[in-house]
Amino acid sequence: MEKQFDVLCVGAAVIDIPLQPVSKNIFDVESYPLQQISMTIGGDAINESTVISRLGHKTALATMVGDDAAGQYIIQHCQREGICVEGIRTKENIDTSINVGLVTQDGERTFVTNRNGSLWKMTIKDIDLALVPKAKILSLASFFNNPLLDNDALVKIFSKAKSNNMIITADMIKPRLNETLDNFSEALSYVDYFFPNFDEACLMTGESDVELVAKKLLSYGVKTVVIKIGKRGAYIQTQNQEGMIVPAMKGIKAIDTIGAGDNFASGFISGLLEGKSLKECGEYGNVTASIAIQSIGATTGVRNRLVFEQRMREYRQQYPEV
Repeated sequence: MEKQFDVLCVGAAVIDIPLQPVSKNIFDVESYPLQQISMTIGGDAINESTVISRLGHKTALATMVGDDAAGQYIIQHCQREGICVEGIRTKENIDTSINVGLVTQDGERTFVTNRNGSLWKMTIKDIDLALVPKAKILSLASFFNNPLLDNDALVKIFSKAKSNNMIITADMIKPRLNETLDNFSEALSYVDYFFPNFDEACLMTGESDVELVAKKLLSYGVKTVVIKIGKRGAYIQTQNQEGMIVPAMKGIKAIDTIGAGDNFASGFISGLLEGKSLKECGEYGNVTASIAIQSIGATTGVRNRLVFEQRMREYRQQYPEV
């Protein structure tokens, strides 16, 4: 089948309301004034499709939203960004998920989420499998984020992708329902590039050394593990090569880390589409994430390709030997 898109992003599309900065005594006062409270696009899959599109690639989104104002806001956002909305399913009697993000002064965050919202209710029936073969890359924005997309559902999606010669990428979050990697072992075996952050990967593997964490993840059949290691950058290891660290951008002060991992994945995937080496893909990811964490909201930092290119030039100046 002729490819109509570069990437099909599968996963969550929600509304984020980041509150920043807050402290742990927020509940100790009657009124907690902030400089700004805004509504932004959020959710792993729509974050990725938005940023990848702004980096110059054609994207489509497979998700489910409610038939409500928040759902319409998401669809209108995609239309403005040039994201194909063919795979967005709108369902009656479902609330589009809204996440309130409590962001501390140092950029760390906690989410308050609606357990009865669309993120929690999306199933394999909400994924248009006919859309899958139309892209070059299928990105599962996160294992564990949509609880009803279990191993069997993901295997069905991934096998469809592989039968059409697609690359499969995936991120992850901490499990919502105490799932384990073993619960998703078959689905993981389809993944070509896996993007966990270090804390999540340690929790799921029971290891604390990055090389051992990577080795454990590779044992599930993942082809390439890309572990986000915070201010150090990214650790990349394949089934056949020793691991390497791709250094992070220097001198970056985080304002809001919401969506940092999604931006890293978006940069990395863009590198893949442009035929870059593994190290260069890691650099793309690090640079994209460095832009994201300097703005409030997951998709407000990377406004266009020019912003990325400018930051990449700064990265090259920091690491002229790379």
